Amino acid sequence: MKKYLKIIVLLLLLSNLMISCKDDEAPNKSEEKTQITKVNSLNINYNISILLDLSDRINPQKYSNTAMEFYQRDLGYINSISQAFTDHIRNKKVRLINDKIEVYFNPEPQNQEINTISKKLKFEINKNNASKSGISLVNTTYNHETAKIYDLAIKDNNYIGADIWKFFENNVNDYCIDPSRRNILVILTDGYVFYKDTKIKEGNSTSYLLPEMIRSNGLNKANWKEKIQQQHFGFIKANENLSNLEILVLGVNPDKKNPYEGKVIKEYWSNWFTGMKVKRFEIKETGLPSNMDKVIKDFIANPV
Repeated sequence: MKKYLKIIVLLLLLSNLMISCKDDEAPNKSEEKTQITKVNSLNINYNISILLDLSDRINPQKYSNTAMEFYQRDLGYINSISQAFTDHIRNKKVRLINDKIEVYFNPEPQNQEINTISKKLKFEINKNNASKSGISLVNTTYNHETAKIYDLAIKDNNYIGADIWKFFENNVNDYCIDPSRRNILVILTDGYVFYKDTKIKEGNSTSYLLPEMIRSNGLNKANWKEKIQQQHFGFIKANENLSNLEILVLGVNPDKKNPYEGKVIKEYWSNWFTGMKVKRFEIKETGLPSNMDKVIKDFIANPV
């Protein structure tokens, strides 16, 4: 009897051991998916474009914020973007590195010093120049030189606005899309769109969006979405096919007097991007850079 009991106990132990080994050898599906995504992202070459809105939204006198000035938030976001870019490169095999990052304005600033600085912000890192010092130079340059750009723009006190709509019509394909890379465009703006020389209106669709428009069109009430849908309020389509572009909009700063303002702004941009067949997009309201750091890095690190 004792002999049989020993055999049964031994068989049970062997059975448990086999189950344990099987579990160790087969990772769960979520872990496997994460590993596959990480491997795939490291094989992709990035093309990151940053479009700066240097309108009076960055004016610390006109739009002061006690928590942190809006131009300082922009600088924090830019720091997170450059870090995400260099983190991606550092995790790749040297032979696979072929990544780009650049800053754009529209229109180009009249200040020649700003234009000179912007040239320093154009980096193309490949296997021939991907040294540790070269990669670190990206972060150092973006931290120092973008701060100079904002200082100069504020000192000039000549805020001509940002022609974001025209950038999408004329420049985004040439500047921001490379068929051989993952294309990411980050736009730093308050969400309102206006440029004095690009004021187009087709029915209730426009190339611009201002707080007074939202009020005058009655989009400051609970039925704002119904009005947008029924009366076709929104941006005029500026491009036909941006299916090879991912867009992250940062810094949206809706007028606090209208509780629906932020939702209206996001609806305008979302419908616009959808109509232009943007591959993927996120639209985020302004926040402290420390809070937005993860949002920015997650977007850049995780391809769709």
